[in-house]
Amino acid sequence: MPLPAQLTWLLGCVGSDVVSRMQLSARGSTSPLNNNVIATTIWIGLSLNIHELIRQHRSQNFALHERYLNPQMVRVLKTIGFDRRYVRAAGPYLFDEQGERYLDLLSGFGVFALGRNHPKVISVLQDVLTEGLPNLVQMDVSVLAGMLAQRLLETLPVGLERMFFANSGTEAVEAAIKFSRAATGRAKIVYCENGYHGLTMGSLSANGEEYFRQGFAPFLPGFEQIPFADLAALERALAGNDVAAFIVEPIQGHGVHIPGDDYLPGAAELCRRHGTLFVADEVQTGLGRTGRFWAVEHWNVEPDLLCMAKALSGGFVPVGAVACRKGILEKVFNSMDRAVVHGSTFSKNNLAMAAGLATLEVMREERLVENAAHVGEQLIAELSPLAQEYELVKEVRGRGMMIGLEFAQPKSLSLKASWKMLEAANKGLFCQMITVPLFMRHRILSQVAGHGMHVVKFIPPLTLGPDDRRWIVEAVTDVVADAHRVPGSLWDFGTTLARQAIRMKAGVG
Repeated sequence: MPLPAQLTWLLGCVGSDVVSRMQLSARGSTSPLNNNVIATTIWIGLSLNIHELIRQHRSQNFALHERYLNPQMVRVLKTIGFDRRYVRAAGPYLFDEQGERYLDLLSGFGVFALGRNHPKVISVLQDVLTEGLPNLVQMDVSVLAGMLAQRLLETLPVGLERMFFANSGTEAVEAAIKFSRAATGRAKIVYCENGYHGLTMGSLSANGEEYFRQGFAPFLPGFEQIPFADLAALERALAGNDVAAFIVEPIQGHGVHIPGDDYLPGAAELCRRHGTLFVADEVQTGLGRTGRFWAVEHWNVEPDLLCMAKALSGGFVPVGAVACRKGILEKVFNSMDRAVVHGSTFSKNNLAMAAGLATLEVMREERLVENAAHVGEQLIAELSPLAQEYELVKEVRGRGMMIGLEFAQPKSLSLKASWKMLEAANKGLFCQMITVPLFMRHRILSQVAGHGMHVVKFIPPLTLGPDDRRWIVEAVTDVVADAHRVPGSLWDFGTTLARQAIRMKAGVG
């Protein structure tokens, strides 16, 4: 079996002992805690305040997860040396129990656009908790939800006039699929190869990355996949005038693939021509990530529905949403007896709505969209020369704080032979030779942008400043330069990665 995708991504975030740990076989837990000890300490601890509870049990995080949650995930983290214990977080930084500071270019897969533990969001949430407000009355309507809907719609493209709240990005996509079918009376949904729209069943049916689909078939009927950024393929898919919606990420998160200037406007026009709704999935690209409030603004596109989540939460309370045209929602909720035909029990809870309001206010006050555009442009400009200087670097691309470094097979014989060795063991393995030393040497968390890809991806908080930018540029330059030294320490580590991948394919260890 090839390296699992989570293992592939998380290999970018490992400690200095990774090489020795990757030699370990997975023979079971090495936790010092047995199940009875865990259970006993937990229940005793419940009588304490939360500060004391966390302090007493912080060292048990892996044992608790191994016993009660996902033991395979714990095995992955221990194998790759990612079993660090972070004890504090502020802005774009994480701090471990040794006091080391890490620059987080993952930001919770895009959740922490404001950085972690923003004091204004904390203050707003504390106020909500002490206000004694009625919450989730259900046979009522929430004033905070109404306020958040109003403020979000003020930021959105023309034509989007109604909001529906959910708990996550995948719930937002599920709602968009249902709304599109209800509004058009059609069943078919068209989506793109390599696109990512979530992991619940409807969203997974529109997921263009096969890794996430394996083992979960059969999927919902009526879904058709086409290539990304291919208008001819889209036109063929829409030709029967039977497609309810075309769902697409303005910039694909897996790989940071940016379409040509004519693609999204052309896709919107084709959808209008064939009576198909255009759904923009901005769960990752929205709320300033690409240097515009919404990524569709780069192409002046006006979608029929727009999905959002991640950054809207402020990193505290899950919240997602779908913005849509008025007529679409009126066809879903088309009478009083269908007023609750679609919903989500916790979706408009006071904490989530307040978190969204606080997030929008912080973005406005701190001009984070503008900062994302400015610092992101500088980062891309300073990293782009690596593609001319180093043969392993194919391209540096991105918009705002969504940046991808793509690597490709080199031409020189020694590098080419080493590259092929890694590729034979597991496609995309080379990128771990970038993400691993970024963490080990420079304390930067990053990720591989999809299973089997040759792209390293940065989606940092939008709060990065000049010092952070220099930190990134210097670290990436150092690691890329070292990757061109064969033989060398990085290629020794690459050989270790390849051996481990081969062992896993053979079912050993």
